[in-house]
Amino acid sequence: MNKLKKMSTSDKLLDNYYQGVPTLVTGGASFIGSALVELLVARGAKITVADNLSSGTLDNLQDVRDKICLLKGDLRDPGFAACAARNQQIVFHLAAAHGGRGYIDSHPVECTNNMLLDHIVFDAVTAAGALRIVYASSACVYPTNLQQDTIERILLRETDAGFDRAGRAFADGEYGWAKLMGELQLRAFHRQHGVDGIVARIFTAYGERENETHAVIALVAKALARYDPYPVWGDGTQTRNFTYVGDTVYGLALAGAHLSGFRAINLGTDRHHTINELIEEIFHLLGWHPDRLDYQLDRPVGVKSRASDNTKITRMLNWSPNTGLREGLRRTIQWYRPLATAERLANLESQLTRREVDPELTVTP
Repeated sequence: MNKLKKMSTSDKLLDNYYQGVPTLVTGGASFIGSALVELLVARGAKITVADNLSSGTLDNLQDVRDKICLLKGDLRDPGFAACAARNQQIVFHLAAAHGGRGYIDSHPVECTNNMLLDHIVFDAVTAAGALRIVYASSACVYPTNLQQDTIERILLRETDAGFDRAGRAFADGEYGWAKLMGELQLRAFHRQHGVDGIVARIFTAYGERENETHAVIALVAKALARYDPYPVWGDGTQTRNFTYVGDTVYGLALAGAHLSGFRAINLGTDRHHTINELIEEIFHLLGWHPDRLDYQLDRPVGVKSRASDNTKITRMLNWSPNTGLREGLRRTIQWYRPLATAERLANLESQLTRREVDPELTVTP
């Protein structure tokens, strides 16, 4: 149920780099985190996962559970963070309060708490002697005024967001501001302590193990539930650059292997897809179409247009996404369909904005 398509093991850009390297993945039981853990385990890394299971699950790690060290706890606890950081050389920091637009717009307090989480993690891993931190940032750091035109669609460049020139700090909501401040904190740790700080700005990842707080799985679930009229948040013309999770984690692994100093890179596609295009692909793959679409203009939709300029990452890492939207959706639906029980679909509306934290957060070596 949880298997992802295996990455090629012959790619010389990653061969042997992670072999035997102590590597911490915070948020490693999550949708993206678990896919990254599987990739790094296949490359021979000595993986520690630290997670509070607020969006991830132990099922996501079932194929590698006996090959990793799993620590369950809250990384806002400096003691737990120090335990997780001990003897690690490379840190992939994915832990965060996050979700789709419904979650981040309805949980601004939890999103701003990411700034505390980031600082504690950066401090712990730097004090423990880590050599490199790869920080999972977000396309939400980009100025919203650059993303308001569905006609003249632009590609966002890394230099469009930053701290040193006026007009580049105008992030998307509390979640975006917290991620931008996380980038600023990481730069400060690099400047003061010399740790490599790599910022990976992730654009609209989707795929296996994603939950219903995110748009793609939510829309797939609504189609499997045969909602008719079929609810669509917004008018359907807003665009995103949907990036398959396998491509995303491959880019993260390349960044951890080959980049140094302090730098920011985009991890997304340069193709704008409207929400209408996305749902038509879903209907096509499921062989079903509702009689009517219900465009809900009062629901949160975020910016109108978002896609990635990949010039920098292609030049530096020879990375580009190679999984098209139809193929990525096919794999995602194949994974999700057996999980879409009648009970799960009956409770769909309550899942669109929900994260649950395990009340018993203990360290489990």
